[in-house]
This record gives sequence, C-alpha cells and structure tokens, in this order.
Amino acid sequence: MAQHNTLDVCRVDLFTTREVLEERYPLVIVAAVLRIRDEYNWFLSNPDAKDRQFVEQAVSRHGISRMQAYNDLAVVKALLPNLAQASRDFHRYRFNEMILETYQMAKKRKDTKTMEKAASSYAKYNRVDLEDEQAVPYELIVVQPFTATDDPTVLGIKPIPRLQERIQELLHKYQAENIDIEDIEYEEADLEEQSLFPNEENNDGTESEEDIL
Repeated sequence: MAQHNTLDVCRVDLFTTREVLEERYPLVIVAAVLRIRDEYNWFLSNPDAKDRQFVEQAVSRHGISRMQAYNDLAVVKALLPNLAQASRDFHRYRFNEMILETYQMAKKRKDTKTMEKAASSYAKYNRVDLEDEQAVPYELIVVQPFTATDDPTVLGIKPIPRLQERIQELLHKYQAENIDIEDIEYEEADLEEQSLFPNEENNDGTESEEDIL
C-alpha cells in the first residue's frame, strides 16, 4: 500500500468531499484531512489567534494530543503561503462590516451626521469614487526594439566636439608639465617560489595542476 503524506494530500484534496476522499485514501488519512480542513477554516476566521489558542481549540474540538495539534498547526501554516494577505482580506471584511453596522445604527437614531461619516469612510476605503482599472491587454504589448549606441545625445547629453583630439591634447599637456617624472628600471622580486612551494604529486598519485602547467 502506498504511503500518503498528510500535507501532500491536503495540498491536493483539502476541500474534496468525504465520499471521494474515502475512495482515494485510507480512513486514517481521510480523518486527518477532514480535521485539518476544519482547523484551516478556524485559522482563517481567527487570523490574530496565537499558536497556543490554535492548539487549545484543536485539542478541545477534535480530542487529539497537544503534539498532534502542533503537527496540524505546521500543516495549516504550510497551506497558507500567503497568510499575510489572507489576514488583510479578513480585516478588510471586518472593517466594512463595522462601517455598515455603524451606518444602520445611526440610521435608526436618525443621526445624519454619523450616517454621513460612515458613508464617507466606506466610500473612501473601498475607493468607489475612482474608475475601475482597465485590464492591460498583454497580448497587444509589443516589445520595443533596443539598439546599442555610443551616441550620448540619446541620454540628453551634449556631445563634446573633437573628443579624441581633446584627450590627446590633454595627455601631451600634462606630460609636458610633469617632465621630471621618469620611468625607472626595476627588477622582479625573487620570492624563491620553487623552494617555498615545491611541486608535489596529489594524494591520488596524479600530477597537480601546477605540474601540468
């Protein structure tokens, strides 16, 4: 019988029906997937919950050990690569719910000032005053041709006339101003490399790279 990894199964069949799961996997795997599915939904509904709270509710709701609860927690977190985005979406939803609830309460009290503030906050937060962004037709985007050039004018830089000639003039000028600088003879330092680093064969009996060179 093939061995099934709970995380791999959850990646593929986390929301598959029980009937299909029972056809594909052993009952112990099915039970684990159903349990993790419930814990996954709880995690999304409680994005601010601490690990300790997750473990406590898993032990209480599913009657598992704390060690198993921590293992489930690791699986759930692995299934939430974009947990931060999921948390932000949840808080956006909660914010809209609170604003709408505030508006309804103000409407019942006929508090037009609070109604106006709530409506303004809702509109601003959801950017209803802006036009919907148009989808970019990527298939119509044409790659711009690029050609290498040494012309500085393409960058808005004014070219220097007679540049090479100007360089030669400056070289002659500074060489003439520093006539006291003379080339001197020198000798290569004798580091006695052969005596300090004698060529030796490698441990396997083959010649070293230095020997070959």
